[in-house]
This record gives sequence, structure tokens and C-alpha cells, in this order.
Amino acid sequence: MVRESGAEGETPAGADTGQAPDGPATADAGSDDAGSGGSGDIGSGDAGAGEPQVAGDGGPGAEPSVSGPSGVGEDPAGTTPGDQEPAAAEAEPSEPGTDGASAEQAAEAATPVRSEAEAELAAQKIERERIARRKAERQGPVDAGAKLSGKAADLLAAVRAVESGEKPSPVYFDEAPAAPRKAAAPAAPPASRPAPPAPAASAAGIESVRAVLARGGAPEALAGPAAAALGEDAAEQLAHDPWRLLAVAGVRPTQADGFARALLGPGAGPGDERRAAALVGWLLEQAALKGHTALEAPTLESALAQYGVPDPAESLEQAIGEGAVLVFQEPLGPPAAEGEEQPVRVLVGLEGYALAEESLADGLARLSNTFDDPADWEKAATGPGAELIRAVSGHGLVTHTGGEAARTEPLALLAAARDLGLRVCLAAHTPAPGAVTVAGLLAGTEGPGRDADGQFTVDLLVVLDAPQLDVETAAALVESVPDGARLVLSGDPGVLGSAGPGRVFGDVLAARACPQLVSRTPDPGPLGELVSGVGIGELNQVDAPGKEVVIVPVRDAGEAVHRAVQLVAESVPRAFGIPADAVQVITPGHGGSAGTRALNAALKERLNPGPGRFGGFDPGDRVVHVPSPGRAVPARVVSADAQGLHLDAAGARIVVPKERVESQVRHGWAVTAHQAVGARWPAVVVVLPGDAAQALSRDWVYTAFGRAERHLSVVHGVDQALPRAVAEVLPKPRTTRLSGLLRALVAEVQDRPE
Repeated sequence: MVRESGAEGETPAGADTGQAPDGPATADAGSDDAGSGGSGDIGSGDAGAGEPQVAGDGGPGAEPSVSGPSGVGEDPAGTTPGDQEPAAAEAEPSEPGTDGASAEQAAEAATPVRSEAEAELAAQKIERERIARRKAERQGPVDAGAKLSGKAADLLAAVRAVESGEKPSPVYFDEAPAAPRKAAAPAAPPASRPAPPAPAASAAGIESVRAVLARGGAPEALAGPAAAALGEDAAEQLAHDPWRLLAVAGVRPTQADGFARALLGPGAGPGDERRAAALVGWLLEQAALKGHTALEAPTLESALAQYGVPDPAESLEQAIGEGAVLVFQEPLGPPAAEGEEQPVRVLVGLEGYALAEESLADGLARLSNTFDDPADWEKAATGPGAELIRAVSGHGLVTHTGGEAARTEPLALLAAARDLGLRVCLAAHTPAPGAVTVAGLLAGTEGPGRDADGQFTVDLLVVLDAPQLDVETAAALVESVPDGARLVLSGDPGVLGSAGPGRVFGDVLAARACPQLVSRTPDPGPLGELVSGVGIGELNQVDAPGKEVVIVPVRDAGEAVHRAVQLVAESVPRAFGIPADAVQVITPGHGGSAGTRALNAALKERLNPGPGRFGGFDPGDRVVHVPSPGRAVPARVVSADAQGLHLDAAGARIVVPKERVESQVRHGWAVTAHQAVGARWPAVVVVLPGDAAQALSRDWVYTAFGRAERHLSVVHGVDQALPRAVAEVLPKPRTTRLSGLLRALVAEVQDRPE
């Protein structure tokens, strides 16, 4: 592993970039910058410098929150307004505000936040303009006091306002950053059972809602979403219970409080029963966005207290009694002895996620217990995958864990099953050779299809990237596997978790409800050695004679952007023969001075400059299509017309309607690790600017570094934060029920008389 130009010598990953290296490798100053690169190849400079990073979402002034998925608070789908993927620590409660808000203040508080995609496109346009100005500065003098003006200045101000979480008027308590915004609904629901139709929103119903919103000083733009979320009687619901506005995606408690105050007057106090009930549901929805399917009752009560609810325990009991939420008791530890009380934890959850977990647990138990047709595959159980073949031969449910190289084992299993005449299917989170996508399989657009009972016509289903299964998708998948069929869940437990709520793969492993095969096939070469070390908490120096791993130290975010662009456009293609289109940049978040926005703007300027005439995009742009939360499909822009934006995704043509472009498409030269999970590229450039130190965790680094097949460049500006994150920052736990449900089902089967 070598250190890039501009430094005294090489630095192995994990070594202190401020100290003299102790590794054996050396780099010539004039060698190729993919390995060491002289100052002529990658110089300093500010061509890629980004705007200063604004404050993140946590800390004082932030809404109370629960721990995020895998220690990261950014939506993997890339549709949330967060600046970066911050470590999702418990947010400190902020101080209560006043309760004398006016209607004008309520209107300001209820103004919807600018959409994430709009902010991104605006920021990228500003970034491109700034790059052009920087080029002009080097060609001629400019006035010392020259500044942005007109539309560019307005765009910059708008983007900064969105990214900084600009505060509306005080209402009751803290003013928090906007909650992660849900992406537009996918064209087909990822479930085997039909999703309930959205409530019809007639023109008259929308007008009635608009009138109620106007009385409360809320923006009329919320009328359509509110009518769709609440149904035909939305106006009556809002007039009677203004806090029902929290059912609209993106509306926060402080905004609903302002609306309620303007409608109801002084009677709309913090202790209103309607307010408490709405907050309980809203808090559980926010927890789901961070991966939880339930919350412990004390955690929920604490969050209610932070929002000024006078008696949180009583309010929670009332919400449970009215059926707004469900309550569960989960035993803790081994069974208590006779006469002793069994310790339990009390969990509270929304009905939808509770039913999904219970359905999933029942389905997994069904596959384990209804399988009664062991096959004699001994002749095929040789070479890679032999242990997996033997396990699947006699069991209906098997888990398989391992790194990228271990994927050969499920492939060997599929080949053996085909030779026996079984109907097989391989599904993955992202498009892969020989595999269908999980989303396509559930939607019926890919895979073997279904029989008359709605079951997949398969005898063996192997699911790769199992850690990416959220609880609802997994439940739909398992429900569709017929009795007597075999299901193999395979994946790397070290990568970032699913975008949606749940910890399906981890819970199945923890419950030990089926045979578990751990691959002994190591990932090869220096990259495999580096990633394997990260997986156990060690950032080791590795010998990389072929420059498979290169460290590029940088001083600031501007230099990080500049060097990342040079690596993609020049260094990696020249040194390894890998085209720029096969080099992927990965960075911790969307915002900040070296986030995906700044990097994509700089990379577009270098690789495919254009005016962005198709809603911010041009033909040839690399993009990420996000048809539903958690799915990030790499694609390229082909054209646009009245139908929408035409994309090419690995040969498949996609048309994104005009009204969905801003929420479903973003530039894709640079992505976050969440968006990259499940995919691999010949070369990867991981950008770690100094302001990203708090976003790093072991699973983030493991995922990002593991996306590279042949070459990894790490643009390193976080000093000792990188080895510290690998050694100490573990994934944030998710509160789920699946593991307990599976354990109970296993115990029930074991207790049955023979």
C-alpha cells in the first residue's frame, strides 16, 4: 500500500498520516499518481473545492431521535435531506420554546422543506458555476470584492438554508431538522399480497383540506399530500385533530404544533391527548426510518417527555388502549426457574411492522418444518460449496455467510440443484450476472413467475445480499416460497444494513433457527486482506506491489475533490487501463464540501460537461435511479421527452416520469456507501474529507473498501479517525422482534412431544 504524492513517503491504511511511515514500499515522485503520482499529476489547488460544510442534524436543537441503522443516519437510497451520513447517536433534547406562536409563525413553521433532489441539483449547478469561475480566475483578473448575484446567489442561499436546517418560528419546543423524506412510491409494491390502494383524493376533498390549512396558516401545497394520506374526510380530521398533519411525510411536530395553535388557540397545549397520540405514531415512524421495527417503552416515554408531554407513561398507555400502537413483552435471558419472575422488556410498535415480523418468523419456521424431502447430493458435494450443498440437501432453510469470494459457493449449489432437475432461482439486491433482483422477483417482472396460489415456481431459492433485506421485503419473499422448497439466505454480515426497518439476516443468525454455514473462502490479494482486517476491527498495512491499494493524503476538502477527479479521469485509467466509467467514487454523505453533490458537480464538469437541460441532467450523465427506498440502480441518461427522462440501466431501458425525476434520479459518479452496497467496480476511489470523520464506522469502511475489485484509492483527510472508526465505532443496534419470535418458535417445536 503506497502513499500518494505531496507527502514524504507512503502510508499504510491505518497508519498515522502525520508520522513517518514504517512500511517497506516507496514511491517515486514522478511515478504514476495511481500509485504515487508526482506533483505534476495531482497537485494541490482548488478546482474541486466545495462549499463549507454546515452543521449536521444532531446535537442541541435537534429533535429527539433514536439510534440510526448501522450507525449512519443517511438514507441509503439517497433521498433524504441529510448533509452526510452522520453517526446516529442519541440526539440531545432541546429546550422548550414559547407557546405563543402566531398564525404567521405557524405558516412559516409548516412551510415544507425544499426537496433533497432540488437542493442537490441546485447545489451542483452552483458548484459547476464556481468551477467555471475558478478557471476564469486563473485566466484573468477579477474584482477583489466580486460575489455571486442574481439567480445564482438565490440558489446558493436556498441550498444553504436547506442544508443548515434553518429554524422556523418557535412554537412549543425545539426546532429540529426535517425528518428524512420518503421517496415516491414505487410503481409496483414489493410484496406478494396487494398493497391497499391509497385513499382517493377528489378535487372537492383537496379544496376542503386547503381551506382548513389556510385557516391554520399552513401552506396550500400540503393539501394534496394531506388528502392522500388521510382520505376523503381529511379536512374533518384536521379540523378536529390538527396534529393529524404529522401523517404527511416531511411534516415535523413543531410545524404541526404551530398549525394546531393557529386553529385551536390556547387550548392546543403540549398535554393535549390528540397531540400525544399523534406523537407516539410519528416517533415510531421516525424510528422505522432508522431501522427499528419497535421501541422499548422507556425509550418512547423519554422521547415523549422531550417533546413536552406532561405524563408520557399515561399518554403511551392511552395510545396502546386506543389501538394506535401495539405492545409486546419479550423475555430476557434464559427461562426463569419455577416461582421466579421472568425478566421481560416491553416493546411498542406499529401494526404494519409487527405483522411483517410475525409473518416472516412464521414463514421461516414453516420452511424449516415442512421440508421432508432430503436429497442425495453427495456426488455433487465436492470442491467449493461442498458444505453448503450437504446442508441444503437436508434442510429447508439455511444461512450462508462470507465475503465476495464466497459467492462461488451458492453458485456451486445452484449448479448441483440444476443437475438434479430442480427448479432454481438466484436473487440479489442489485443486478448481478445470472441473478434476478429481489425487487423484480417480487414484482413479477423477473424470475420464474408464480403458480395459481401465488407461490414462486421454484424448488430452491438462493438470496444473495441477504443483509439488505428489510422486514417487509423479507416477509413478502418468504410468504411466496412454497412448502417443501429450500431457501438459502447468503450474505456478508459485515456490510451496512438494510435501508428499511429490520435486521433480518442478523436476527436469523442470532436466533440460530437453522443450519449456519460460514465460508472458509478468503477474499484474495491485498484488497481481500485489507477488507478482511477491517471486518475484525483492524486497519492493517498490506503489501500492494501492484498498487492495488493506494493512500492519497489531502489537507482539506477542496484538495480531496480535486484529487478524486484526477484519479477518476486520469490516474486510474492510465495506470490500470480501467476506463473512467468503471471507476466509482464513494464518500460518506451527500452534503458538505466533499459530499456527493460537490464531487458529482466536479466530475460532471470534467467527464460530461453540459447545461443540464433535462431537469439538471444531460445525455451521457452517470446517474443513480432510486425507484423505491433502499434501491439505487446505476444508470446512464439517454434522452428526455414528454414521457420523462430515459435511462439505460445495464441494457434495460427505464423511463422516469417528469414529476418523479427530482425525487428518483441523482448524479452517480459519486455515491454513498449505502448506495454502493451490493455492487462492485473494477476501481473505487473512497473520499474521506476531514469533516466526514464523525460519519465513519467499521461497517461503513468495510462496505466502501469492499466495493473495489482490482484497485482502491483512499483520498485520506481524516487522520486517526479512520483507524479509530474501524477499531471502535460499531454499527448502531436496531430494536427488532424477529430474533425473539424465532427463538420462541424454535423452543415451541423442541417442546413438542415426539
